[in-house]
Amino acid sequence: MPTVALLDMTGKKIGDIELNDYLFGITPNVHVMHLVVKAHLANRRQGTQSALTRSEVRGGGKKPWRQKGTGRARHGSIRAPQWRHGGVVFAPKPRDYRMSINKKVRRLALRSALSSKVISESIIVLDNLDIKEAKTREMAKVLEALNTNNALIVLPEKTEKVELAARNIPHIETTLVSTLNVYDILKHKQVILTKDALAKVEEVYVQ
Repeated sequence: MPTVALLDMTGKKIGDIELNDYLFGITPNVHVMHLVVKAHLANRRQGTQSALTRSEVRGGGKKPWRQKGTGRARHGSIRAPQWRHGGVVFAPKPRDYRMSINKKVRRLALRSALSSKVISESIIVLDNLDIKEAKTREMAKVLEALNTNNALIVLPEKTEKVELAARNIPHIETTLVSTLNVYDILKHKQVILTKDALAKVEEVYVQ
């Protein structure tokens, strides 16, 4: 069972805490993580791009000149793709980019992502994260004490002070246990969990 240091807000070690082997102790499956991240990014796409094909561009109903005898190339419409103001070849149209991933695959990817952070010693567990004010400087002090400038902060429930204090710091994001995902975990160098958040992660995601 993997073990990590339990820290306070000043970065001082106050003990050790054991992590659940099911979530944090597996061999990461890179292929599954890639698949889930690819689906996550695809599902964020709006798919509203659109351009006009030659049949949709206004005008061009009349043949510009007769077929033979002019010495010029034959053309049937001034709205063909090779003409200025013509239509677009294979024009993009609104479409749905969504990819469906099985629940078991998503869970395996999440376990792999968390385990990869343990292997790279990039998991930080805090006893608590109780800042006095919703100020950027308050959160900056905590991050400086933890020696991190690129991290995902996982909270057990909505905590307005922490979210407001962290939102203006580059490369720092907050998320809830209920919205934890593989993409956010892998995007950041470190994952910061409070003790309560860790307990809730293990409660929610351990089958």
